[in-house]
Amino acid sequence: MFDWWCIMTGVLSGMRVVEGSAFVAAPTCGMTLAQLGADVIRFDMIGGGIDYKRWPVTAQGNSIYWAGLNKGKRSIAVDFRKPEGQEILSNLITQPGEDRGILLTNFPMKGWLSYDTLKEKRADLIALNILGNPDGSVAVDYTVNAAVGFPYVTGPDAETHPVNHVFPGWDVSTGYAAATGLLGAERHRRLTGEGQYVSLSLADMAFATVGNLGYIGEVQINGTSRPHIDNDVYGSYGRDFPTKDGRQVMIIAVSVPQWKKLVEATGTETEMTALEREHGYDFRQDKDRYEARDAISAHLAAWCAARTLDEIRTVFDAHNVCWGPYQTFTQMVEEDPRATTANPLFAEIDQPGVGTYLAPGSPHKFGAFEREHARAPVLGEHTDEILSGELGLSEGEIGKLHDAGVVAGLDD
Repeated sequence: MFDWWCIMTGVLSGMRVVEGSAFVAAPTCGMTLAQLGADVIRFDMIGGGIDYKRWPVTAQGNSIYWAGLNKGKRSIAVDFRKPEGQEILSNLITQPGEDRGILLTNFPMKGWLSYDTLKEKRADLIALNILGNPDGSVAVDYTVNAAVGFPYVTGPDAETHPVNHVFPGWDVSTGYAAATGLLGAERHRRLTGEGQYVSLSLADMAFATVGNLGYIGEVQINGTSRPHIDNDVYGSYGRDFPTKDGRQVMIIAVSVPQWKKLVEATGTETEMTALEREHGYDFRQDKDRYEARDAISAHLAAWCAARTLDEIRTVFDAHNVCWGPYQTFTQMVEEDPRATTANPLFAEIDQPGVGTYLAPGSPHKFGAFEREHARAPVLGEHTDEILSGELGLSEGEIGKLHDAGVVAGLDD
């Protein structure tokens, strides 16, 4: 069990990123970089920002969510409404050094935090600003998702009642894209000596993805819009099926080898061949499996309904079928070996104020580094360490800042 905090080693060891953030996208970016070895310093208002108590929380009201998105970072608590607090953070953001001078934020970059103001202290500053809409107007994952079509193909009655996805996919994908953007800007600075301001919006991330996956071209070129097909896989074969013991499985066959393994595992060669001959299908073709999905599924539904989840698992795993069980969050934690310490992704950590639980490290597995795990900081845990070690302030100067309510640590 890991009950310590540390700066992790990894491919980004030595890089310093200063993060001012809230919610999902920006904290995800910072955590991604921290888990790859960067020293990420998150600054928050004294007492915490707007996401510090965000649900889910413990019975004591401590945020499991906040702890989950800030693993491996250092924390400094500063009242940046005050000029002294702004000066501290400006100096930290623009600290000299080849691996310094990198800012990540989804706060409005205005006033003391504007790029032009900060650039006066360090001309090669890199700043990445995560926005809602590209013009800077407010948008969050749920409003962006509502605009890009997916709610109208999600859920049982999607055509009349759009259903938003509960997974904040645009937040998460924007967070990972932001990490890529920062690393690209940092490489450019290494090669040219030039810093830059980079903006990335949730909306642009969503609209780019919709375009890249062909949804826009489908409308403009074919004059059609993606239909609502429940849990079927568009353009190939995939569907969900109930089991004998009341569970549910998802079965996929999006390639010829996957299709052959599925047919062999279920012993439905005769039935599938008969469908091909009767209707002129060739189930080696994606389009034919898609068009015949209801007829195919009738045979597979009968096969699944006659077997329990464990029986299906035994047969499918023996034949290397592409499939997966539907699991609640509780079932995932209690039943899936991938959500245990048997998977090196996870370690048990002791998170102050939260407790001991499974926490993931980086999903990247690098050949040159062991995967490491670290807990999230306690708010203000590293305030004095950062003021002295990074900004060179004396003990007396730090004490005066505490007394004036400009900064706070664990004992304030």
